[in-house]
Amino acid sequence: MTDETSAAETGPTETGPSDTGAADIPPDRLAINPRSPHFDSDKLQRGIGIRFKGTVRSNIEEYCISESWVRVQAGKSMDRKGQPLTIKLKGPVEAWYEDLGEDPPVAKAG
Repeated sequence: MTDETSAAETGPTETGPSDTGAADIPPDRLAINPRSPHFDSDKLQRGIGIRFKGTVRSNIEEYCISESWVRVQAGKSMDRKGQPLTIKLKGPVEAWYEDLGEDPPVAKAG
């Protein structure tokens, strides 16, 4: 009986505090297209703020912080499958969760 209680007590303490810091920083790469392998609806529902080249942008289709690029829709053009055409723009990218209020932790390269 004591073995069961000690195992139950140690379980939550091992995973609880270590995951909270990483949960406040957005992933390195994220896409809004559900067909993309970098799509994550849970993280998108929290709201992601993106700053590209010093300007806060709301029209980002996909971003990668470590490689310093974003994808934006190229006008109203569509490909043959009905998906919007995108272009890749290079420059410094910063991301944060908007649900954390003012002065949230910002993920940026370097």
